[in-house]
Amino acid sequence: MKEVGNILRILEETKIAIEKNDPIKIKELSNQTINTASLTQDPDNIAVAVIVYSLGKILERENYQKYRGWKKFYQNILIYIDGAINSLKKNDENKLRQNLENIRSSIGSLSGKLKKYVEEVFRKAQINKASRIYEHGVSMEQTAKLLGITMYELAEYAGQTGIPDVPESKTKTAKDRIKLAEEMFG
Repeated sequence: MKEVGNILRILEETKIAIEKNDPIKIKELSNQTINTASLTQDPDNIAVAVIVYSLGKILERENYQKYRGWKKFYQNILIYIDGAINSLKKNDENKLRQNLENIRSSIGSLSGKLKKYVEEVFRKAQINKASRIYEHGVSMEQTAKLLGITMYELAEYAGQTGIPDVPESKTKTAKDRIKLAEEMFG
């Protein structure tokens, strides 16, 4: 995992924001991980970005808190975030990944409509974060692969948001990348 200190900070601040019920802060924290995720294409950074963004979207929908299963879901999220934080402090990437996966699989503790809603939020979060990574110049194919979505889903979303029109979203040719590297490293 790359940028361990940054991800640790993101998760610690996310936990505080969850406890304060501050979904705007949570989504802002998720956006802070995208630059790193785009540059490193590190799956752990990407997973954190998607999970944190999803949690912000879920908390933003206050009506979800009225559904049966919410309390257990909420408690599990806090437990798994604590586990992820402790894993990072111990440099235990396997435990970190397990805790991140536990956050996603905690959806299984939900029932009925709430489960369906939360699953949809996670899916849309993957597509949203994929679009942000694509916007940073990572190829559509690579971005879709990193986030586990189809190129069609990404292309459709990017087309709706106008991302392909942003100069930063243009994938550089190999020649341009070599030239950029030579300029950077002399």
